[in-house]
Amino acid sequence: MTTSTAVPAHLRHAMIGHDAALKSDHKTALTHYRDAMKMAVESKAPEVFFRHYLEASLESLELTGAFEDVISYCDRAIGHYRENPPPHDLALLDLATIHQRKGVVLLKSGDTAGARLALTEARTTAGNAGGKLELTERLLDWLRRGLVVSPDRLLHEQRQLKYFSVRPDTVSKPLTSTHANTAR
Repeated sequence: MTTSTAVPAHLRHAMIGHDAALKSDHKTALTHYRDAMKMAVESKAPEVFFRHYLEASLESLELTGAFEDVISYCDRAIGHYRENPPPHDLALLDLATIHQRKGVVLLKSGDTAGARLALTEARTTAGNAGGKLELTERLLDWLRRGLVVSPDRLLHEQRQLKYFSVRPDTVSKPLTSTHANTAR
């Protein structure tokens, strides 16, 4: 059995999406991530797959400037946690990263006050789980000092602090055209 046939279809689509995202082709990446999410749900794959594909989708949306879509997702996820409080520290940290993502996107879109509120919530939530979000801490410090954070500077910090999960060091080797064709 070859490696490509042993890999579930949803994972093959995600891998193609990752390859596209690494090439900054986020439109293609989003198409594959959406397909991967649908296939993961249909095949009853463990929730971790769906959550990873969603995270990758949000990253691509953020990187293409679709800030309203990202904020909308964050608000829905925060609402979900409001109705279903996080049962353990890992879920609290998940909630903290959602607040952080919202804060980052608000900052990128120019809403400094909204960003400060979201980032403060991220800090508090992470702290309640015994954690710390380095990007949140840095951005709150800059905002406290009245510094203007340009989108380019923010992107630099995100990359430096490994905010994005789809990176060359976290993604399996790029797919060959043979693998890509088997995902369809």
